[in-house]
Amino acid sequence: MPVRMKDIARDLGVSVVTVSKVLRNHSDISEETRERVLARIKEVDYRPNIAARSLVTGRTYLVGLVVPSLLHPFFAEIAKSISETLRQRGYYLIISSSEEDPELEEQEINHLLERRLDTLIIASCRSSLDLFQRIEREDTPYILIDRSFEGLAANFVGVDDEAVGVLATQHLIDIGCRRIAHIRGPETSPGMQRLRGYRHTLERNGMKILPEYIIAERKGDVDTRQRGAEAMRKLLQCDPRPDAVFCFNDPLAIGAMHCILDEGLRIPEDIALIGCGNLNYDDTLRVPLSSVDQCSRQIGEETARVALGILSSKRPPAVENIILKPQLVLRASTQRAGKPAIR
Repeated sequence: MPVRMKDIARDLGVSVVTVSKVLRNHSDISEETRERVLARIKEVDYRPNIAARSLVTGRTYLVGLVVPSLLHPFFAEIAKSISETLRQRGYYLIISSSEEDPELEEQEINHLLERRLDTLIIASCRSSLDLFQRIEREDTPYILIDRSFEGLAANFVGVDDEAVGVLATQHLIDIGCRRIAHIRGPETSPGMQRLRGYRHTLERNGMKILPEYIIAERKGDVDTRQRGAEAMRKLLQCDPRPDAVFCFNDPLAIGAMHCILDEGLRIPEDIALIGCGNLNYDDTLRVPLSSVDQCSRQIGEETARVALGILSSKRPPAVENIILKPQLVLRASTQRAGKPAIR
């Protein structure tokens, strides 16, 4: 016979509720009792019956996460942070990838909905609201991360993407660059808002916005290094060529970096380069990359906090809109000799 929770409770002279709280890492259990319960669980090799618990509680203790790419370090860091936080409260994360394909995203969300997960976390590549409206009709709570939608009253956690564009572009101007290009992201809120920050900053500094200096990437978070190199080749054909490039994210910037250096040009002397994400690739790069930190770990922590708030509330809590402040991280790719780092 498999060991049951009530067997452990009887052996230790505690209640089944106490054993359950230890398993769910509740804070109102003394450390001595917690250690006794955990020791007994290990001794008898107890495995909770999740299916039985779900029948009693109406919960699966599973949270679904759908992101554009499982290989992108930004989303990997968010997933890691969410998982660590949820695990402490007895919830576990199921992760899926949309590959920046709206149809695949819908399929993956449908599969997760069929599992009756307790809540969904989505970094969407969609342009319409129909799928989210259907999720709401099914009474499944969800949280949007990184990418928001106008007209949708949903929980959201992300960074101020227009500020990302402003910080990156202003820094390039401050170090003396005057022909600043932008390898932009897809038609999602981060791509559009970072482009808006780039445009507004050029205008505020009395600089022209040249269409040929803006290269659009339809899938900014998939196959990004190759796409960054291809976009940079187009920019190098401009006359005059740019003396600086702001890239939508770090992987695009890394691809652009390899292209610049392979052409025999210098970074930052000939072309300064800045990305977004601050993904700590310095040890593998030929030139350490300046970046805008978009708070990936904090996004994960805040998202998990919102999810746990939803899961612990008997009534739907008020919608939260959490916008984090990005920060400039300067490295060699924008540090020109004799030029100030910041205005």
